[in-house]
Amino acid sequence: MERIPVAGPSITQREIDYVTEAVTSCWYGNANHFHDRFERAFADYIGTKYAVALPSCTSAIHLSLAALGVGPGDEVIVPDVTWIASAAPVEYVGASPVFADIDPDTWCLSPESLARNITERTRSVIIVDLYGNMPRMDELLAIARQHDLTVIEDAAEAFGSEYRGRKAGLFGDAAVFSFHGSKTMTTGEGGMFVTDRKDLYDRALILRDHGRVPGDVSFFNREVAFKYKMSSFQAAIGLAQVERAEELVARKREIFGWYSARLADLPNITLNPEPAHVRNSYWMSTIVLDPALGLTKERLVRELAARQIDSRPFFYPLSHIPAYRDRSEAKQAQAQNAVAYRVSPYGVNLPCGLSLTEAQVDRVCAEVRSILDSVAASPQKAA
Repeated sequence: MERIPVAGPSITQREIDYVTEAVTSCWYGNANHFHDRFERAFADYIGTKYAVALPSCTSAIHLSLAALGVGPGDEVIVPDVTWIASAAPVEYVGASPVFADIDPDTWCLSPESLARNITERTRSVIIVDLYGNMPRMDELLAIARQHDLTVIEDAAEAFGSEYRGRKAGLFGDAAVFSFHGSKTMTTGEGGMFVTDRKDLYDRALILRDHGRVPGDVSFFNREVAFKYKMSSFQAAIGLAQVERAEELVARKREIFGWYSARLADLPNITLNPEPAHVRNSYWMSTIVLDPALGLTKERLVRELAARQIDSRPFFYPLSHIPAYRDRSEAKQAQAQNAVAYRVSPYGVNLPCGLSLTEAQVDRVCAEVRSILDSVAASPQKAA
């Protein structure tokens, strides 16, 4: 039986042709040809003024924090349920992450929890568009403005998503994207920093190139900074992908539609939310199990794997993973973030690679139903 992967890209002749051009001609004075085209095309698609191509989304968050001047003694609020890359760069700049709860209806940062976690040390908030959905953005931004917090929108998983007609990436002082091989659009590895603020853009250009002012070839560096630049080959793939943006997003939405048509009738699961004012790009097609089933995400992942189907567990709360769980701020989060600890144990990302076929979705859904039926028949063996 053919194994079904959990994620994967869509690569066409356009990507192959662009990379071939980059390999053969993007050297010496032409080295930035695809960088310039990719950054402009990406900024135009999002609707932002400035875009800077980087080696990863993690580096984009790091660069954002550094450009905003976040540093030692500062606190940065992040949602408890996200990938560690949303929080780790906070420590790169010497600040402290604070883990806030998620909203039960969006799986994204809870405005109420954001407000509760603000202290005199809070400098910034990182808002994550989890699995392609968008949070209650108006409320979050109002709280940030009220407390004079800078905002970084982590849109790593939300390329092509929209909130009230505006694309993900337009809701912070800066925003970041991921082009990892699992993402809706990819460069293999890579990321993007975007902003409408020229001061942040100018600062990011210096910080990402070892503290060198753009155009300065004298190697007379102004400060110690970072080496964060994408290769021309990655930029070539990225240009081809962003030129196909709506095709890729439409495919993700089609895949989720297949899952919804086959699983939405099940009373003991919840599928990805999509509020009326949101276009969810559905980076991951996700189900959250009813805790009453007694079936954990780990068990479901194992059961699917035994049937040659790859899947991923819903992100664990950051305050629960070994990297953070023994810290005082994590213990506080463990006690307070009830939604994170209620949702995370029961969520699973189903296969949703861009090459997935409807027949494969049929197979996945049939196996999910079979597993749930088996658990219902012997609940004592479910955990």
